[in-house]
Amino acid sequence: MSTYLIGDVHGCYRELRALLEQVNFEPQKDTLWLTGDLVARGPESLQVLRYVKSLGSSVRLVLGNHDLHLLGIYCKISRNKPKDHLDELLNAPDADELINWLRRQPLLQVDEEKKIIMAHAGITPQWDLDTAKMCAREVESVLSSDAYPLFIDAMYGDMPNNWSESLMGLPRLRFSTNALTRMRYCFPHGQLDMMCKDTPTKAPSPLKPWFALPNKLPEGYSIFFGHWASLEGKYTPEHVYGLDTGCCWGGDMTLFHWESKQYYYQKSQQKHRKD
Repeated sequence: MSTYLIGDVHGCYRELRALLEQVNFEPQKDTLWLTGDLVARGPESLQVLRYVKSLGSSVRLVLGNHDLHLLGIYCKISRNKPKDHLDELLNAPDADELINWLRRQPLLQVDEEKKIIMAHAGITPQWDLDTAKMCAREVESVLSSDAYPLFIDAMYGDMPNNWSESLMGLPRLRFSTNALTRMRYCFPHGQLDMMCKDTPTKAPSPLKPWFALPNKLPEGYSIFFGHWASLEGKYTPEHVYGLDTGCCWGGDMTLFHWESKQYYYQKSQQKHRKD
């Protein structure tokens, strides 16, 4: 039995299947972890969702900001942009089934035995693990309810950017969603900065990557995240793994085999583009 963790897929179905063939992935006995952003930018988001859904309990995934944006497009709250390449998915006969499956997926995965934590963007240094679990569950509960379009409509925005137990309602849900799916940089006391996307060597002071600040997580855990392709798998401290290496932009798709601590890569079949 093997545990495989893969960075953002972004509709790159052929690369995903080729990468899994490299390691002889067997859904009957292996477990596949996915860091989110299954859809958008790449050409085959429909095929990705169909395949991942078919894996059933052998897959553990988290939702990313592009997955949530798809829900917004589906609810006619957000605009469907040509660069997202989502028309085939939205017009598919099983679109309703796939969307309803997607919105019931978690924003946080924790394996207490293996001591693995996975979130699309990461874990804000203002949270301990129990708080992260609680906040993720709150967002998941709304997304899985019939009221989810009301949340999606209020989801967009960069404020509040500072965690407080006193946060309530939609502001609390928005902070949690931003922390789990959009965060890259924080100010020294942990407040989120939602603007900077540069690599750590180019970020303006006093911003620091979320993983470079002291955190409240238990010792011994490994954190896996995606979302930040410009890191190219670099810059992170020990036991923190950035797996998004920009396959949809012409980079690689990256897989980490937990048991052997070995990386595997699949070259992109996409043209190098930033549209």
